[in-house]
Amino acid sequence: MKVLLLFVGWCLLFVLSWPIALLALMLAPLVWLLSLPLRLLGITLDAVFSLLRALLMLPARLLGGRG
Repeated sequence: MKVLLLFVGWCLLFVLSWPIALLALMLAPLVWLLSLPLRLLGITLDAVFSLLRALLMLPARLLGGRG
């Protein structure tokens, strides 16, 4: 559904202003490439926080706490 809305929005932009629509179509892969390091950083931070949470909750899990 998200792809369909994106496509309809791009078609509407193409009807209203085709140069901007073509520019957006050409810049989309560049934006995707620039966002990759941020995604990797987010995945890494999520893993680090999960590890810290697991280490902090380990004593409670060993003593029989619910979790």
